[in-house]
Amino acid sequence: MIGWHTYGQERPKVQALNIPAETQILDSLYVSADEVLLSQAAVDTIQRDSTAQDSTKQGFLQGIISYKAKDYMKMSRTENKIYLYNEAEVIYQDYELKSGIIVIDYTTNEVDAGRIKDSANALVQPPYFKQGNNIVEPDSIRFNFDSKKALIFNSRTEQSMGESMNVFAQTVKKENDSVYFLREGKITTADDVDNPDYYIRVRKGKFVPNKKIIAGFSNMYIADVPTPIAVPFAYFPMSQDRRNSGVIMPTPGQTNRRGYSLQNGGYYFAISDYFDLALMGDYYTNGSYGVRAESNYAKRYKFRGGLRIRYENNIESQKGFPDYSRGTIYNIQWNHSQDAKASPNSRLSASVNFGSSQYYRNSLNQFNTPNFLNNTLQSSVSYNKTFPGYPMVNLNATTSIQQNTRDQSVNMTLPTLQASMERIFPFAKRDGAKKGIIQNINFQYNFRAENRLTTIDTLLFKKEMFDNAKVGFQHSIPISTNFKLFKHFSVSTGANYNEVWQLKTINRNDYDPLLEEATIDTLSGFNRYGTYNFNASLGTTLYGTFTFKEGSKIQAIRHTVRPSVSYGYTPSFEQYYDEYIDQNGEVRQYSPFENGIYGVPGLHNSNSVGLSVSNVLEAKVTDRDTTATEPKKIMLLNNLNFSTAYNIVADSLPWSPVRMSGGTQFFQNKMNVNFGATLDPYAIDNNGTRIDVFNYENGGSLFRLTQANVNVSYSFNSKSFSGKQDDDKVDNTQSGGREDDLFGRAQDFSDERTFADDEDDDQEELPAEAYAAKLPWDLRLAYSLTYSNRNRESEITNNSLMFSGNIDLSPQWKVGISSGYDFKQKGFTYTQLRFARDLKSFRLNFNWVPFSSRASWFFFIGIKSSMLSDLKWEKRSEPDRRL
Repeated sequence: MIGWHTYGQERPKVQALNIPAETQILDSLYVSADEVLLSQAAVDTIQRDSTAQDSTKQGFLQGIISYKAKDYMKMSRTENKIYLYNEAEVIYQDYELKSGIIVIDYTTNEVDAGRIKDSANALVQPPYFKQGNNIVEPDSIRFNFDSKKALIFNSRTEQSMGESMNVFAQTVKKENDSVYFLREGKITTADDVDNPDYYIRVRKGKFVPNKKIIAGFSNMYIADVPTPIAVPFAYFPMSQDRRNSGVIMPTPGQTNRRGYSLQNGGYYFAISDYFDLALMGDYYTNGSYGVRAESNYAKRYKFRGGLRIRYENNIESQKGFPDYSRGTIYNIQWNHSQDAKASPNSRLSASVNFGSSQYYRNSLNQFNTPNFLNNTLQSSVSYNKTFPGYPMVNLNATTSIQQNTRDQSVNMTLPTLQASMERIFPFAKRDGAKKGIIQNINFQYNFRAENRLTTIDTLLFKKEMFDNAKVGFQHSIPISTNFKLFKHFSVSTGANYNEVWQLKTINRNDYDPLLEEATIDTLSGFNRYGTYNFNASLGTTLYGTFTFKEGSKIQAIRHTVRPSVSYGYTPSFEQYYDEYIDQNGEVRQYSPFENGIYGVPGLHNSNSVGLSVSNVLEAKVTDRDTTATEPKKIMLLNNLNFSTAYNIVADSLPWSPVRMSGGTQFFQNKMNVNFGATLDPYAIDNNGTRIDVFNYENGGSLFRLTQANVNVSYSFNSKSFSGKQDDDKVDNTQSGGREDDLFGRAQDFSDERTFADDEDDDQEELPAEAYAAKLPWDLRLAYSLTYSNRNRESEITNNSLMFSGNIDLSPQWKVGISSGYDFKQKGFTYTQLRFARDLKSFRLNFNWVPFSSRASWFFFIGIKSSMLSDLKWEKRSEPDRRL
């Protein structure tokens, strides 16, 4: 039972619509304005434009029904119905219904909604049904306020889970607020909902909004053409909270030495909002296999990081063949960063890439392809703690590992402990300015302890790795002061005391003719030595400006020169030395602290003077911007440095080689140029040994160039010359590679997480027309040249160019290349060709390494949406190790 109150202006009476409830077909529920005015006989009709509200008795409806319409509202007492026409709207609790025509039956508490015809006889104003955040847009709908059940015809709803999935159905039965049953449905993530390029046809299914769809027999249609891609039943997760757990489908491949393969298959666990877990593996038909566990974690305003553990059991060839081999490799990666605001006085950070030296060379996993050129693996985990107050103390504990993948050597510090106390000025107030030589006197205290191990990766985690362990402690107390001299010179002077503690020392015995060697004994126990030195420096800054004539594009060039002279004195600490007799009968000196972490005390005193000059060149040029009031400053030379030293007490060769280094930038700081050279003032003999004769005295030039190098890097794109920012970024660090793609890109197209950062880009609307002459592109160059002439060899030891680039041939076509050329060896370096095609809802990729021992290719085509990422086809050819 429904009660109502209506008000309206008097108008000609019209005949009520004769639409029996039992014959109303919702998809054809529409009337025209002409039909409404056919008769003037209805006496039970009241019309109005304002909004009405119906209140109901308790036990029937649990709230008030609000309804309105633009053209008219008609109430029929004989039919117990209310008719709303043109932009009709009904609101009840959290339900909202809009449509061209709405019919309310207040005896059964049902509402029917459908479309109406416009002046062109076209159906318009389809129903819009909203419950909470769920929206359904059908052709017609019937809804019961009591049971909350509904029949929906030709409906469409959009499920948003970071990306949109559209669900179409010819008939939908709403069972309750959370369960819908659909018949003849379509599921697609295509952007064009009216004409999708693909969809999955579902005959029957159960739909839980924002959670899942469970369907019976389903198959895929492309351009409305059925395909043989079908399953007897299907499950579509639609959680809005986070990425859903699910199976990661493997990628098939083929190798000549390991057989057929399935790579990167496994299961992804969306454990919580703070971390996830992916368990994956590889399998080869010759028995090789690999397992991996990957997890990412994050807590907002606290920390974030990721952990990846990889293990592979690799078998080459087959048992019984002479080239059969078997080995295991592993790799552990961990990165952790902490928000600075989370704990200002303590911080934990980690950057770990640790494992077998041959991991990247022997692994055939697609994701490791660009990383096999890595020669070093570096890892570090550090914890920093600051104790505020005065004096402030900083404590740092670091564990670091450095691996050389060529010789398989491993250098580890387990751990390094450092403590430092802030500078203390004993003769100055803490909150006042410090002036003069006395007030600027300051001292510090620094402590460092290390446990250093040197081994090879085959001995890792075995007791033999500790055979060469070295433990040392170092204390240093620097004292210094500074002051101005003649207003233009800066003078600093100081002293440093250094003390080293060791737990192991050595004792060299005299040469034993029977053993034919001088034996060395290792003595365990505490021992120490202390050293000290003095230093002083004098420096100033000179400025020179050259002004050009008025009207010149270059207005002025400024040259900044910073010369400095330093002096250092270290006495001899021969008291820390002993003697032994070698095989020639000669007396030799040695230090028991040899092989220690912090070296040995100096046997000879050092009394040297250092000279250095730093140069900077800047220019002022006329700005191209005519509205600018000041000239534009540009950097011509960031730095040009020269340095050498003279040892006053040296018996010979007192001058050190002159070291020259410099760097500059061009093209809006996108090209970096760094260069350096070593100039030796002394000549060499026929054996290449330096002699105490200046090179010019030996018939040569003033200096002998012994080494030179230049490195140039240039990164730019099509936006670089238009004043826009370069937003092209490549990141291979998750696989342990470089930050750029000069060695190729680490991509596994079968894993949708590879494109997680590109999801926003996929949502951007592509231009409808081709790019014409304005093709988006990017290019990275890295050139390296090294010259060596230490022994008159005068040769180029390294001369190589690395490059990588990408270009968008059209809004859908992208191609890229990473390669290089070695001018010394006269051949191309590792080369990777990339092709990508955007097929609207699909992604097509083809990567090709045409030559080298890593020659391979990888083809992939699949749906871009992460929800349907398992709908794909891929094929790959793995590298053949015999090449």
